[in-house]
Amino acid sequence: MVGKAVTARAEVLARLRAALVDAPTPVDVPRHYRRVAESVDLVELFVDRLVDYRAVVHHGFDALPRLLAGVDRLAVPDDIPGHWLTGFAGQVRRDTPPLSPADLDGMDAVLTGCAVAVADTGTIVLDAGQAQGRRVLTLVPDRHICVVRTGQIVGLVPEAVARLDPRAPQTWISGPSATSDIELDRVEGVHGPRRLEVVLIPDDDVIASGR
Repeated sequence: MVGKAVTARAEVLARLRAALVDAPTPVDVPRHYRRVAESVDLVELFVDRLVDYRAVVHHGFDALPRLLAGVDRLAVPDDIPGHWLTGFAGQVRRDTPPLSPADLDGMDAVLTGCAVAVADTGTIVLDAGQAQGRRVLTLVPDRHICVVRTGQIVGLVPEAVARLDPRAPQTWISGPSATSDIELDRVEGVHGPRRLEVVLIPDDDVIASGR
């Protein structure tokens, strides 16, 4: 049975290669996507969408110690900036070596940054870059605390896609994980964190403090 499967796979791949021999040379297709008007306050729009999704929004790094004060066990990516944990007295579990799903399920919260955020949809995108970690790190714990710099907020989805590496593993988050049945009864925390808390950091604060 295994031999037949291997043979079938080889045959399919051979046919694909043969079909691509005379394929036309790829060309760049111009894509003139719509952009959000300059008069729109992207941060204000982003916050409005987050609140509508039942996420909780905080402003400034000073919010982090308050949020972490009630956390005993915190999961973080291995490259989390050290000052994000200033004053935290609980147990920090870095994801190196990788934490097991059982370990992550026992965490009170996970703290990460993000790659980009979309104001129009209230979406936060993680791509396993700096301070973000693996996808599973933010999908298992029940509470996700995410730091977003205002300079990471763009207007529309195409603008976000332009900033991302298509080869990177991506997680797109629009509020806490939620689903509803045919009666529209909402249930949160089914496919990811039940609680999403976003800490917005102005870019000028980041530059001034070297963070």
